[in-house]
Amino acid sequence: MNLHQFRFVQEAARRNLNLTEAAKALHTSQPGVSKAIIELEDELGVDIFARHGKRLKRVTEPGQHVLKSIELIMREVGNLKRIGEQYSAQDSGTLAIATTHTQARYVLPMPVARLREAYPKVNISLHQATPHEVARMVIDEVVEIGMATESLADYPDLVTLPCYEWQHVLVLPPGHPLAQKERIGLEDIAHEALITYHPSFTGRGKIDQAFQARKLQPRIVLEAIDSDVIKTYVRLGLGIGIVAEMAMRDDPLGDLVVRPVGHLFGQSVARVAFKRGAYLRNFVYKFAELLSDRLSRDLIARAMTGHVNDYEL
Repeated sequence: MNLHQFRFVQEAARRNLNLTEAAKALHTSQPGVSKAIIELEDELGVDIFARHGKRLKRVTEPGQHVLKSIELIMREVGNLKRIGEQYSAQDSGTLAIATTHTQARYVLPMPVARLREAYPKVNISLHQATPHEVARMVIDEVVEIGMATESLADYPDLVTLPCYEWQHVLVLPPGHPLAQKERIGLEDIAHEALITYHPSFTGRGKIDQAFQARKLQPRIVLEAIDSDVIKTYVRLGLGIGIVAEMAMRDDPLGDLVVRPVGHLFGQSVARVAFKRGAYLRNFVYKFAELLSDRLSRDLIARAMTGHVNDYEL
């Protein structure tokens, strides 16, 4: 039993059981691939693939279990290679981060700057994406760390930890009647022209749930993924905006009225995500610690091995 056999079986499955394509991908011959698979089946005592003549027709039931084990083995082999490569470069290299626009624009600048001070040989690669795309990039090891909303917790292949809590705020032109109202209710804004996030971004689900719970139908006239875009259209008079509170910190123009509406939409949680079982370099831990004082190296290391209790988060 050897790694070549595992690679051949894995590639045959990936190539829809086409051994010719698998052989091309592995830069070897088709008979060589076929022979290696048969040798592994003989050693295991089970058929991984059902055949019609010399052609593979389908993966057998025991073959499905074999493929899962091979996937785990090959993943760990990849981790071993990375440990060797990365351990010799603990203080240099590239930190790849996937996150949403709001986090990239309003939350990450200071931690990124401080990381560059601490690790001047580390380059930053920033990928802006939807929360689902953030999760996929972490799982596929395109990036080492992801940051988005609560939806990251829905992926079993990820270790996700809470970073900080935040709330939505209402953004209004100065002359709007609601700018002077002492306490704003859902009924007050349900019939207003609303500008807010696309459903896959920045806690939009909390907004929708709040209206649904009160059986109200909001008039959402524009959806965007970018907080700055929302603010621009509020300034143009298209409607009133609902944005994340961090998007209004240090607003350069300061010409909009900001009213708290956390009592309407509740509290949201920004989370960081790592691939379960991945090896993390020193500067990855450091960046997480710069994001939040909750994210100590010890906590992350224990979470990666499943040794963190809920009360610690």
